[in-house]
Amino acid sequence: MEKKSRDLITNRKARHDYHILETFEAGIALAGTEVKSLREGKGNLKDSFARVENGELYLYNMHISPYEKGNIYNKDPLRTRKLLMHKRQINRLFGQVKEKGLTLIPLKLYLNERGLVKVELALAKGKALYDKREDVKQRDASRQIEKAFKEFNRM
Repeated sequence: MEKKSRDLITNRKARHDYHILETFEAGIALAGTEVKSLREGKGNLKDSFARVENGELYLYNMHISPYEKGNIYNKDPLRTRKLLMHKRQINRLFGQVKEKGLTLIPLKLYLNERGLVKVELALAKGKALYDKREDVKQRDASRQIEKAFKEFNRM
């Protein structure tokens, strides 16, 4: 059976700024109006990150716009949100982040097949400027190669 999920928001800048070493799935504690706003695509993961505090995992700087019809039930758009993972996984992540100087970054928020909002977290290491330039060079080279193949096949 094929897994069906629907991406709500993605952090496209993360793959440009970081080397992704490993990815994890985590649940997220949200209010009802936040879920409705996310279903409309009104969220932003641009500068967000996760941190382990007191044995629990929290997501910072994720912006979810207030739901239009939510009035008094709307929460602060930039509030800290708790991520839900098993204790063993959290302890393992904490050890890796502490030892190796890695960062936890959300790559995307999506709805799983049961309709629950999940976060794809990445254990990542920051890229230096020359790494980013190298990625751009490789991407340009592969585009030129594809273009040459297409022109050659037309002849």
